[in-house]
Amino acid sequence: MHRGVGVSASGGTKAIVAALLANVGIAITKFIAWALSGSSSMLAEAIHSVADSGNQVLLLFGGRRAQREATPLHPFGFGRERYIYAFIVSIVLFSVGGLFALYEAYHKFQHPTGITEWEWLPVTVLLVAIVLESFSFRTAIIESNAVRGKASWKEFVRRAKAPELPVILLEDLGALVGLVFALIGVSMTLITGSGYWDAAGTMMIGLLLVVIAVVLALETKSLLLGESATDEHVKAIAAAITNGPEVERVIHMRTLHLGPEELLVAAKIAVRHDETADEVARGIDAAEARIREAVPIAKVIYLEPDIYYQKG
Repeated sequence: MHRGVGVSASGGTKAIVAALLANVGIAITKFIAWALSGSSSMLAEAIHSVADSGNQVLLLFGGRRAQREATPLHPFGFGRERYIYAFIVSIVLFSVGGLFALYEAYHKFQHPTGITEWEWLPVTVLLVAIVLESFSFRTAIIESNAVRGKASWKEFVRRAKAPELPVILLEDLGALVGLVFALIGVSMTLITGSGYWDAAGTMMIGLLLVVIAVVLALETKSLLLGESATDEHVKAIAAAITNGPEVERVIHMRTLHLGPEELLVAAKIAVRHDETADEVARGIDAAEARIREAVPIAKVIYLEPDIYYQKG
């Protein structure tokens, strides 16, 4: 998988905070509506909001920890810690949100009951929640549009090096769709008097959260394993290395993202056989400067000089 979209920390943080504030308020109202009405869809949605709120706290915490300075034990810093917390988010969403909703749906199918008290309170709460989640989703879309460029939404989610905005986008989308499922389930239960509709809405919410959690886990796993620079960055780095008289060619090169905004570059470069050590050293310094100018996120650079021998 090749990822080509970065994101500023400020942009991701703004979307996370907006989602966190919306989810905390929504979770409280959903719990009140569940306590008064007994709707399983409302309980599933309340737990969903709690899981989302916890996830946003995890993303903020991971972003803060990733900013720590490098240490002798971790000489390349802690930038990839953001990926770890994004992976934890997928686990929380799967277990706390998805599996709980599926369990609650199973229980409700075994003992279906209608909504007999505060009948229309859940509907009111769900409509208000849809409005609030829409504002949160709108913020995430605006922040994502600022960095995704010409990439489609699917490409943005799959290729973004910074995990926060894709996570928030999928969470907000899942929240909106889940609210629609809950609204349908609750409304049909009120109309028909059958608790099976409420159980069905709860089941759909659980399946939705499980699918989103699996997608997030798969996308984040690739980042955790370590991804190379994008094709565009690789070409720009290679051009920067050879765009000077000091280097004849790039023999081979490897790149690795140490974090969303930090790239490691290691390359073996061909220098002229008659150059002195001083000339080689100055040539390497010049090539490194060109790399940093062409690709500013190339923070750690190792260039190994060698003599290129034409095979054959």
